[in-house]
Amino acid sequence: MAKEIDACGLTCPAPVLLVKDVVEKEELSELRVIVDNAASSENVTRFLNSRGYSVTSVADKGNSILTASFDGQQRAEKVQQAATDVTQETRKNVVLIMTDRMGQGDDELGKKLMINYIKTLKEMGPELWQIIFVNSGVKLTVKSSPVVEELRNYQSEGVTILACGTCLEHYDLLAQKEVGDTTNMLDIVMATQLADKVITLS
Repeated sequence: MAKEIDACGLTCPAPVLLVKDVVEKEELSELRVIVDNAASSENVTRFLNSRGYSVTSVADKGNSILTASFDGQQRAEKVQQAATDVTQETRKNVVLIMTDRMGQGDDELGKKLMINYIKTLKEMGPELWQIIFVNSGVKLTVKSSPVVEELRNYQSEGVTILACGTCLEHYDLLAQKEVGDTTNMLDIVMATQLADKVITLS
């Protein structure tokens, strides 16, 4: 029988940390995780996928029941990819965007400057590794954002786009997210730790 973890009532990044602790302590071939919000569902699913698990989700009385099965082939591919990433010599820059406008003063000017900044990030070339959006910065990842197409292009070129799940829920924008993966504080901490440089816009 699969081990069951009830993560209902926990806020980001607690559900992922709870699952991470269990997965690292026990060699589980199957795992069931119960969460009560969409952000936790996405975050836990993505974490388990990164550890070689295939995950299916079923809605049940307002909760999501995630059933994870260990996938040996997927795990092997993840290990190989990790080894490849380690051997790459390209510097890894993380851009942490914590607002939907740049600078203080005129808000409309600030929004235009942020749009131009994101469009110009391509000049970093292969050193652009991840773009992480938190707080009001997540507004730039939704359908109405003026930089959705640019972010899609970055993603298609291998840049990781992440949007804070807690922030999306706070602004009631989770369902409107158009580009990038929903993330949590654990992912953000790990990304900034592994980065060669972190560029912060607040």
